Amino acid sequence: MTDEPTSQARVAITYCTQCRWLMRAAWVAQELLTTFRTRLGEVALVPGTGGVFRVELDPGDGREPVLLWDRAEQGGFPEIPPLKRAIRDTVAPDLSLGHTDRAASS
Repeated sequence: MTDEPTSQARVAITYCTQCRWLMRAAWVAQELLTTFRTRLGEVALVPGTGGVFRVELDPGDGREPVLLWDRAEQGGFPEIPPLKRAIRDTVAPDLSLGHTDRAASS
């Protein structure tokens, strides 16, 4: 049994099937699940089209979902460290991200 809190927080990664971005979306999901373990209740891969790559966070506590990354707005793909910090700040502010936090403060 784990002492970590379980969460209702949900991350949805919408990716373009036409662009074959499933592997990139799965890699982002793996990074988030490895870092946050039970602090995220779900990471969903949502197929889309038209060049979409979007990461949304629903904190699961009654607050509105937050758009963390949208390829249409920011271009390219999200960097993992800032994405992890944004999620941590919302769902697990007590969680240390180790080297990711140290690199941000340098």
